[in-house]
Amino acid sequence: MYEAVHAHPDGDSTVARYALTASEYGFEGLVVRNHGSEPASYDPDAVADQYDIDVVTGVEIRADDPSTASGYIGSHREDTTLVVVHGGTPTLNRFAVEQSAVDVLAHPMAGDGDFNHVLAQEAIDHGVRVEFTLRGILRDAGGTRVQTLSDLRKLREIVEYYDVPYVVSADARSHLQLRAPRELQAVGDTVGFTPEQIREGLTEWGRLVERNRHRQSDSFVQRGVRRVDDE
Repeated sequence: MYEAVHAHPDGDSTVARYALTASEYGFEGLVVRNHGSEPASYDPDAVADQYDIDVVTGVEIRADDPSTASGYIGSHREDTTLVVVHGGTPTLNRFAVEQSAVDVLAHPMAGDGDFNHVLAQEAIDHGVRVEFTLRGILRDAGGTRVQTLSDLRKLREIVEYYDVPYVVSADARSHLQLRAPRELQAVGDTVGFTPEQIREGLTEWGRLVERNRHRQSDSFVQRGVRRVDDE
């Protein structure tokens, strides 16, 4: 299972501090998903070796419109393992699920955002994962938390009905906001998730990492084709 976090300066904790806590909680991998304007400074291999956890380069793209988002995707896709698009508007949500170069649509229900059967089918067709961010349930209170629960339940019903691929995270801004898988499973129950569904969402990050690293390798030619060196 993997978690996806915002490290300093996009969050309060360094990648190394996250890695230590995530490893103690039993995670196999850590995706560093800083927004593009606030990249973290770290050596993924060195951190991985020190804390015995896979450290994955990622980026969360935040843009006002699809044209700008498209430019950012082009800038990051080649040298970043995971590309996440921060949704939250109908236009950006639709754009993200139509891009095979996008791995994950984050925050689809934020702001004016919504998710329906049309977007569900586009996500399936283009292999885009929809993220269930549990941060609002863990951190919000009162009416804001009630709205978050309602949005996540609606999203879960659509994703479950159409069998849309998805990921789960606590979307931590500090190592203190990380939660062990069992805690996330308990939180997921408030939205209607089974423990196994939460586990699948945490595991899916790792599947994406494996797929993308293969595609970035020298042996990858195109989907379904692998280069074999002559001996």
